[in-house]
Amino acid sequence: MGFSANILTLYPEMFPGPLGQSLSGKALEKGLWGLETTQVRDFAKDKHRSVDDTPAGGGAGMVLRADILALAIDAVAKPDDPRPRLLMSPRGLPFTQKRAHELAEGPGAIIVCGRFEGIDQRVIDSRQLEEVCIGDYILSGGEIAAITMLDAIVRLIPGVMGNMESADTESFETGLLEHPHYTRPSEFEGMAIPEVLTSGNHKKIHDWRLAEAERITRERRPDLWSRYVCDEDEVD
Repeated sequence: MGFSANILTLYPEMFPGPLGQSLSGKALEKGLWGLETTQVRDFAKDKHRSVDDTPAGGGAGMVLRADILALAIDAVAKPDDPRPRLLMSPRGLPFTQKRAHELAEGPGAIIVCGRFEGIDQRVIDSRQLEEVCIGDYILSGGEIAAITMLDAIVRLIPGVMGNMESADTESFETGLLEHPHYTRPSEFEGMAIPEVLTSGNHKKIHDWRLAEAERITRERRPDLWSRYVCDEDEVD
């Protein structure tokens, strides 16, 4: 087995969840990737199995304790474990398609799912956790974010998708959002498939798809469009 993920969480029952269905689920059954969960609460030291405490300096909410989470991480990630240690966090670096490819080509990941107001900074520093963010919004915990990230990674593992060529033209793979798609029937509620797509002229089809991808990216994601234009200028 190549890619293997271990999730550290207070809610292991949330996994595999959607990852047990469709492409990722079939690949999991075939052994193309592996998934394990670790219950952080198992490393609590008191009879109540408490894992959090009030924030130093005061404030709302609770903070996941460093000593307990460190024990959980150490139990899963041995000193010679080559897998990166990722923390799902809204203040992390944005998760990108490029990073998905990098992780899919590696041995897997140790993924920590935060809860409450966050986790003690000392465990982030001492266990060298890489903070990862899937978007500019807040979730109740890191589990759903981890599922989202893993879905993006697993589909890129060789053998998971039947036709890898389909991934090459997807949004973000080329720096552009994807062009529109059409299929039968040829007419739907008065709207016809663009004539160029039924012309059989592969160059015209390619040019149309590229132009549409550029138009959509320019209109919807100015940030991506600016980066794409800069990259094109550098190539020229």
